[in-house]
Amino acid sequence: MGKQGSFIKRFTDLVFSIIILIISIPILLIAAIAIKLDSKGPVFFVQERTGLGGKSFKMLKLRGMVHNALQIGPQLTQVNDPRITRVGKFLRRTSIDEIPQAINVLKGEMSLVGPRPEIVSITKQYTDEQKKVFNYKPGITGYSQVNGRQTLSPEERVKMETEYYSKANFRSDLKLIFNTFKVIVSNEGNI
Repeated sequence: MGKQGSFIKRFTDLVFSIIILIISIPILLIAAIAIKLDSKGPVFFVQERTGLGGKSFKMLKLRGMVHNALQIGPQLTQVNDPRITRVGKFLRRTSIDEIPQAINVLKGEMSLVGPRPEIVSITKQYTDEQKKVFNYKPGITGYSQVNGRQTLSPEERVKMETEYYSKANFRSDLKLIFNTFKVIVSNEGNI
């Protein structure tokens, strides 16, 4: 949390990610068992996303779709997407599927708060203006996740995020984290 590249941002990222992972061990175990019982395939979904400096990284999530979802449908989730499993609906609704991204934070690929990590096929089409979002490490939560979530187009997200993160500070990031819990409870903007 705080200014991009600051010691305090990296320190809080590390501390909170460790706490999140430790507290979430029972939840992750239950989720892993439920995923395996509900559908064939791995527990984790690993996808290449674009991060800081435009470099790609492999983002982790709990799998909420059928195993071969990308081969049988669009890359972006649709409203009432039939590829989402029964367990996946719950994981997405509660954002439990995002917990493994704390590992990406520990590895330094993501931050707790930052722009939404977008898929590479979309970021390859970014304009020079949109590429400014690569100045910021992507986050587990962030401005667009709290202000529109999945109802926003990638273009809308990038515009919001580049404007917000150029002025972000510790206090504004902390406010986003608290607002994230409100959005999860209300399910606002989730498809």
